[in-house]
Amino acid sequence: MQITAQGYLVYELTHSPAYLGYVGFAAGLPTFMLTLYGGVLADRVPRRTLLIITQAYMMTLAIILAGLVFSKLVQPWHVIVLAFLLGIGNSFDAPARQSFVVELVGHDDLANAIALNSSMFTSANAIGPAVAGITYAAFGPAWCFTINAISFIAVILALALMRLKPQVTIPASKSTIQALGEAFRFVKQKKDIILLLASIFMVGMFGMSLTSLIPAWAVDVLKGDVKTNGWLLSARGVGALMGALTVAAFSARAVRGKLWSAGSILLPCLMLLFSFMRAVPLSLFAMVLVGWAFLTIMNTSNALVQLRVTDALRGRVMGLYILVVFGALPIGTLLMGWLAEQVNAPFAVWLAAGMLAFYFLFIWIHFPEVRKLE
Repeated sequence: MQITAQGYLVYELTHSPAYLGYVGFAAGLPTFMLTLYGGVLADRVPRRTLLIITQAYMMTLAIILAGLVFSKLVQPWHVIVLAFLLGIGNSFDAPARQSFVVELVGHDDLANAIALNSSMFTSANAIGPAVAGITYAAFGPAWCFTINAISFIAVILALALMRLKPQVTIPASKSTIQALGEAFRFVKQKKDIILLLASIFMVGMFGMSLTSLIPAWAVDVLKGDVKTNGWLLSARGVGALMGALTVAAFSARAVRGKLWSAGSILLPCLMLLFSFMRAVPLSLFAMVLVGWAFLTIMNTSNALVQLRVTDALRGRVMGLYILVVFGALPIGTLLMGWLAEQVNAPFAVWLAAGMLAFYFLFIWIHFPEVRKLE
C-alpha cells in the first residue's frame, strides 16, 4: 500500500515520470553503500534481533510520511528523503530476512519455504496496490501510510514470539573486510552463482524497474487514475503469486533450471506485449503474465543460490544477492524515468524488453547448462 500510494503521490505533486525515477533511485542508493555490511551483520548478530530493529525503524518512517501528508506539508523532496532512509532500513532488513528462512524450517524444506515465503509476499503485492488505490481515492494517501505503520506491530510481535535454535555466527576475531572477502572468494569459485547473480541484475534493472512507470502509465497511456494504478500493480502481484505457487509446486522436482529458462524467455516477450496494450482489461492481463515470468526467475534464482551456500556464509552471500537485485533497481528506475520523460513510457518499456531479450538469448547460446540446474 505504501509503495503504491507513494508513487502516485509523487506523480500527483510533480506530474513528472522522471520524479518517479528519482524516488526509485533514492530508495535503492543505500543498497550500494550498506547491503554488504548488512549481510555481514546478519551473520554476526541474531537475525531476529536485527529484523525487529529494522521493522521498528521502517514503522517510524511510515508514521513520519503519514504525518507530513495529514498536515498538508508534504513536498516531493520529503518523499525522496524518506525513500532514501527507507532504503537504509532495507539494506539491513533484506539480507537478514532472506537468510532467516533456514532458521525457521531447516535445510530439507528450504526451497519450498522460499517459495512459500514469496507466496506470502506476492499475495500482499496482489492485494495491497488494489486496496491502496481504493483507499487513496476514498480517503487520501495519508491513510495508506498510516495502515502500513500499524501493520508493523504484528510483524514485530510475531518475531518476538518465535522460538529459534542458536545461530552460527562469524568469529569475533574477523573484521568486516575479512568476513566479506570470505564470501567473495566463495562466490568466485561458483560459476553457477555468478551466472544467477548476473541474470538477476539484468532483471532488476530492466524488469523490476517497469513498476516505477506504472503511475505515469495509468494516467498518460491508459487515461486512468489512481485506481487504475492500483489495479495494474495488483495484476502484477497476482501474476507473481501464481509464479511463486508454480515454483512451490515443482520444488520437489529437479526442474528449477527449466522454470528459470521459461521465465527468461517469456519476460521480455510479455513486457513487449504489455507495451502495446491500450485497453485496461488487456493491460491487466498482460501484467499478470509479466508478474508470473518475473517471479519465476527471481524465486528460482533465490532458491538455487541458497541451496549452494553454507549456513556460515548465508547472510553475506544473500547480502550480495540483495545488493545485485536492489543495486540494479535504482539504475533501472532512473533510466526508465528519464526515457519516459524524454521520449515516452512505451519507448522505455520497448528498450527494457529488448535489452532483456538480447541478454537471455546470449545466456541460452553460451551457457546452456543453466537449464540443467537443480
